[in-house]
Amino acid sequence: VQLQASGGGLVQAGGSLRLSCAASGRTFDSYVMGWFRQAPGKEREFVAAIRRSGITDYADSVKGRFSISRDNVKNTMYLQMNSLESEDTAVYYCAVGTRPIIVTTSPGYDYWGQGTQVTVSS
Repeated sequence: VQLQASGGGLVQAGGSLRLSCAASGRTFDSYVMGWFRQAPGKEREFVAAIRRSGITDYADSVKGRFSISRDNVKNTMYLQMNSLESEDTAVYYCAVGTRPIIVTTSPGYDYWGQGTQVTVSS
């Protein structure tokens, strides 16, 4: 599976961005698609994930502000980010897991995209 993330950029606090992640290759293995982020000097952390069935999970820090979705026909995942805060500044990575359950740690995912930078100015 190859993943291409896009949609990052610079936005003011309180603004919105929509990230996309297009998957190609062995997409039938894409049971779970997820987003992680890594801020400078910090470890990579779970943001959100979605199963092929549409079941979702979110980190507490983004609940109510971020929304994850996927289009199984287009093999594309989205992350709608609203009410952005400076603490959301990070490189955002999309990932695919081949297990049929949502895992909130990096080792639970088998394929990773290249990352897209999100910068929120206060």
